[in-house]
Amino acid sequence: MACPYFMPLSKLENGNWPHPARLPLGCGWSGHCTAPGHEEMTPSQDTLESFCNLGYVSSCSWAPRERQWDAVRFSVSAPDSHGNSRGTDAQTRVLRLVYVCEQQHLPVKNGELEYDVSSSVWLRRHDDHRIQRMAECYLETYLKKN
Repeated sequence: MACPYFMPLSKLENGNWPHPARLPLGCGWSGHCTAPGHEEMTPSQDTLESFCNLGYVSSCSWAPRERQWDAVRFSVSAPDSHGNSRGTDAQTRVLRLVYVCEQQHLPVKNGELEYDVSSSVWLRRHDDHRIQRMAECYLETYLKKN
């Protein structure tokens, strides 16, 4: 789960995670904070590794006390030829990215975003630019693996 105030910009190649492929956005990312009072500030390497890429901002001093979400998680699903969800294959044209926004480890908002792989176009985007950018990062990593 990534921090909902994190705006990922580029892959973080020199992160200190034991299993970077297991990170919430598929790998480590560098970027800046969007939390009130810290907009556009670049977190330290330690903060990127401990909070931004791992979510649950309750321990981060930059996070506002009152917030809608503590973390955001993503997963991908796509219909197979029988209409079932199973991931992706060569026949798949539209991927569905499921997102869940959590507060205190409980889901408070969820939904689906859609991406047309063949034309590289988002068919359904998230209205929060931070969540949309995280979805783009997650999808980029996902497509390189699959």
